[in-house]
Amino acid sequence: MHNPDGILYGRIPGYLLSELGHRMADAAAGHLAGHPVSALFASPLERAQESAKPWSDRFGLEITTDERLIEPTNKFEGKTFEFGPGVVLRPQSWPHVINPFKPSWGEPFASVADRMLAVIEDAWKSVDDGEVVMVSHQMPIVMVQRYVTGRKLYHDPRRRRCSLSSITTLRRDDDRFVEHSYAEPAAELLAQAADMGAV
Repeated sequence: MHNPDGILYGRIPGYLLSELGHRMADAAAGHLAGHPVSALFASPLERAQESAKPWSDRFGLEITTDERLIEPTNKFEGKTFEFGPGVVLRPQSWPHVINPFKPSWGEPFASVADRMLAVIEDAWKSVDDGEVVMVSHQMPIVMVQRYVTGRKLYHDPRRRRCSLSSITTLRRDDDRFVEHSYAEPAAELLAQAADMGAV
């Protein structure tokens, strides 16, 4: 992502993938080469649509855009902000960080998890066989990870297991989804990348 000022961009339009970001997205799509991918869903944000394009090209699929895959709302959107101890030095931020378990600065964790699980369920039902690829954003993906593994949804945003262009894979187990695997196909490129600005 090209974001030299370190803005928390969230849902703000106009934040596109950098040249490196395009290479990372291509690496992610290449990781599943040979898999029977039969459907492709993506968040409506431009960077997610760009990240979905290599999947579309490689597997010959139309991108189904679904609003439920979008970034959560965030009261710090458009500002330079980093979660951590430094927040105590910014009194104007205190009302928004009073409850990190909800969280008080944006869309509740439970709301994000609910909409993500709903779109995953709908996507699973939309195909007769094969695999479905869904392109979303870090925080929504982490909510799914934590929910299906039985962990609390609240967490330290600095310690998320969800790197740029990573792939979290779920499988259906009876009437629920469970985590199957996690991969970082663009790991070799990560050292050159900076993930600044996502919610």
